[in-house]
Amino acid sequence: MIENTTVLYQKKEIPIRILHLGFVFLAIGVIGSIIGFVVEPARTSFNFVVLIAWCASIGTGSLFFIGIEYLSGAVWSVPFRRVAEVNSAVIFTLPLLIVPVLLNIHSVFHWSHAEEVLKDEILKGKSSYLNPSFFVLRIILIIALWFLFKSLFTKHSRKQDFTFEQSLTKKNTIVSAVFMPVFAVTLTIFAIDWLMSLEPHWYSTIFGVYYFAGTFLAALGLFTFASIKLNESGYLLEGLGQDHYYSMGALLFAFTNFWAYIAFSQFMLIWYANLPEETFWYITRGTGTWMYFSLGIIFVKFVVPYIALLPQPAKMDPKRLKFISLWILFAHYYDLFWIVMPTYSKDYFVFGWIEISSILLGIGLIIVNFYYFANKTNLIPIGDPKLKRAIEFHL
Repeated sequence: MIENTTVLYQKKEIPIRILHLGFVFLAIGVIGSIIGFVVEPARTSFNFVVLIAWCASIGTGSLFFIGIEYLSGAVWSVPFRRVAEVNSAVIFTLPLLIVPVLLNIHSVFHWSHAEEVLKDEILKGKSSYLNPSFFVLRIILIIALWFLFKSLFTKHSRKQDFTFEQSLTKKNTIVSAVFMPVFAVTLTIFAIDWLMSLEPHWYSTIFGVYYFAGTFLAALGLFTFASIKLNESGYLLEGLGQDHYYSMGALLFAFTNFWAYIAFSQFMLIWYANLPEETFWYITRGTGTWMYFSLGIIFVKFVVPYIALLPQPAKMDPKRLKFISLWILFAHYYDLFWIVMPTYSKDYFVFGWIEISSILLGIGLIIVNFYYFANKTNLIPIGDPKLKRAIEFHL
């Protein structure tokens, strides 16, 4: 039990059954993926690209949420910030997922074939950037930077639980100010390298923003679901409720609209310009069975969450928020699958046990990660000077 002048917090362990559930998903996903890399390495590698981008979204989007809270001086989110800190630890799983893809790099990235680059003037012009050595170097540097800022945020936040030093909040505010431009650059490079370069002849100047919109939305989804679930189960503090939930719902609604705006803008600009080097990307996704998948993204990623979150009471309804948060996590995976998999199979939509294995692996990683890191720390930043005001927050 930890006490400061205003708040009494009793730490509770996450039930072991949560870990067991995570291990079940993880075991099925690992076994299926291993078999997949043996029998269909190219298809499995493409699915891992989807999974890598999904996990990176949750991890870095959570770091962005932490940084924004410190920079803006937000109050309502303070009792839930530790949930975002726990979720951000997903980035520690990225190397485990990236290594198998790098071992099969020639199955995924067309530009990694030296003989193809020599025959293609566009690839030849991009070869100083798109080459395996520089590609690996960039991802190592990017992940190292994400690890660094994750460690700094967590170090100062956890230390404050015991020292109650207000200066630690200022330190994390400074870290946040440095992190924001680093986040913008590294996330954009990551999106270009791991998603856009799958089709190295295609480009979009708005693609980095498109990936960011989905990234933060996915991170908000997991944050909202975990926060409400923990609060309902008594792991947080008394006094947290609908006023705090409304802020979560409002953010989910706002970024659903922001994603739709960016997605439409990217499509509209490419359609209006009608340049063959841009339009082929959408044409591929508008033919064969991919056409139906492309139409589905409008409903899955925008229409359903928009309608569900549009009424004001819906933004405070914990049951609806939990459902739509999980839906948004699924929708982001759907979106990334739509971006990645047409490169593997241009004529028809593919889905089977390999895809299911990757999804279960991702779910298992999220659950096991949450159990491990949530039990290592207080789920409330008990030493934060804004905590009392945050508990008393009202709209």
